[in-house]
Amino acid sequence: MNTRTTDKVLVPQEELTALGVRAFQNLGLPPQDAADVARILVLADLFGLSTHGLSRIESYGSRLQVGGINAKADISIQKPAAGLRLVDGDNGIGPLVGMHALRAAMEAAEACGIGMAFARQSNHFGPISPYGLMAAEAGYASIIGSNATTTIAPWGGTDARVGNSPIGFAVPNPSGNHFLLDMAMSVVARAKIRNALKAGQSIPDTWATDSAGKPTSDPKEALDGFLLPIGGHKGYGLALMVDLFAGLLSNAAYLTHVKSWVDAPDEPQNLGHFFILIDTRKLGSTQWLTERMNDFASILHDSQPADPARPVIQPGEIELARMAHQKTHGIAIDAEVLDLLRQHAGQTA
Repeated sequence: MNTRTTDKVLVPQEELTALGVRAFQNLGLPPQDAADVARILVLADLFGLSTHGLSRIESYGSRLQVGGINAKADISIQKPAAGLRLVDGDNGIGPLVGMHALRAAMEAAEACGIGMAFARQSNHFGPISPYGLMAAEAGYASIIGSNATTTIAPWGGTDARVGNSPIGFAVPNPSGNHFLLDMAMSVVARAKIRNALKAGQSIPDTWATDSAGKPTSDPKEALDGFLLPIGGHKGYGLALMVDLFAGLLSNAAYLTHVKSWVDAPDEPQNLGHFFILIDTRKLGSTQWLTERMNDFASILHDSQPADPARPVIQPGEIELARMAHQKTHGIAIDAEVLDLLRQHAGQTA
């Protein structure tokens, strides 16, 4: 049963997953591929990452319909070394390529203790935290990254040549309280700047630059300009490292070679991803890891908060709490997104 709250609808996880699978099948994906895609996007919604969840049916769906994404991708995996996997996504939908790369890296790590998969010929693969969670639940610590369309100027530059490339880290806690960190390279998302413009508000001049590369507090100038990386020149360097691993070393596109799915929706992006996994079971027992991870979190939690209403947490706690709540009470999804899913799934209500 669905419950509507303002512009959100609460949908049980199983029902929403089935709807997502059916929608992607109707967009041309084979059943198992559609299930892989829905798994990533539903996890994103469970975490509360609605901008990267099933709302992506709009952009993924339109690109599938115009042939910009290959619905019947024949994904292949090469094994150049015991701990290495090379994944060719055949321009498949990003979460599907990501799932293949995750499983390939798991296989390599199980055999060698540490494994790495490089993926190319892919597209936007959703947020990183769902992959980190799946790896953690299987006992693997992970470092995962992807490159992206260029929205950031080189440090000191005046045009977009660097992607807002995300990177994520996860360390398992066998008790379930995993460490999950998922971050992009910009100080804020462009959506925050758009919201400030709609509200007629100024923005901090640390968020973005104008088209001449100068810091600005005007949201309109910022939208015509470029996002600023986290940590200034350090974030710029980190963004380049993500692109070197995800794009250059994977033999995918990198920097300005990455196609914009907005400007060219019918052309392959050739995005790249990387998955580095460590089998923590090779390091010690689950009891050993649980005790150390719990102690690690306790040291942070025991810090007296500056604001009593905001206790100290470790990355991942908010997302895992949201997931637990929504598994029980239903996933909050925008009514418009639900309607679009139903349209693609061939449902009228």
